[in-house]
Amino acid sequence: MTLLHYQPPTTPFLQVIYEDSQLLVVDKQSGLLSVPGKRPEHKDSVYTRVQRVHPEIRVVHRLDMATSGVLLLAKTKAAQSHLNRQFQNRTTRKRYIAQVWGKPPALQGEIELPLSCDWPNRPRQHMDFFTGKPSTTLYRVTAFDKGCSRVELTPHTGRSHQLRVHMQAIGCPILGDKFYAHSDAFAAAERLLLHAEYLGVTHPQTEQLIEFSSPVQF
Repeated sequence: MTLLHYQPPTTPFLQVIYEDSQLLVVDKQSGLLSVPGKRPEHKDSVYTRVQRVHPEIRVVHRLDMATSGVLLLAKTKAAQSHLNRQFQNRTTRKRYIAQVWGKPPALQGEIELPLSCDWPNRPRQHMDFFTGKPSTTLYRVTAFDKGCSRVELTPHTGRSHQLRVHMQAIGCPILGDKFYAHSDAFAAAERLLLHAEYLGVTHPQTEQLIEFSSPVQF
């Protein structure tokens, strides 16, 4: 992936939502990579910023560069393994908020479409009924105004660009999406209007549910 003119936001430099001996949770800004890219000019990321203070920090999951919201990191190898299993076993609780073009076919529904990488156009993904991996997203419309809808999205799987492709597939691309939105939907927002609002996981030490949230800024 080529990032042209990568200029990540620096204010605030790092916004911490929660921290203890096992976990660090940040509110990632749109335009900032979760982890460093391959090129030296793409080194700046949530991971490298946190690593300045916590050299032992470990990646648990990622958000697209253009997506904002709750991002979880681990402070120990054991915590990372524990949390990785939760993501792999789909026991985490996730909720995203998006502003999309048009109106979905129903006020709530389930989108189940297999996805795979569109290799000639990577990092884009596309629907693939032959070799694609099963992907499921629940959606619920919470508001409709001026030809656009605000939707609550709950992914049951965690495929790359899943929410973005699934919303495009039902004719409601996310506003500001440079990969999947048509020209009018892309021009309707200065950034991708997709936000990781909520994440719930089992704490790796206490085994109790712990929940994190971030207010939507759009």
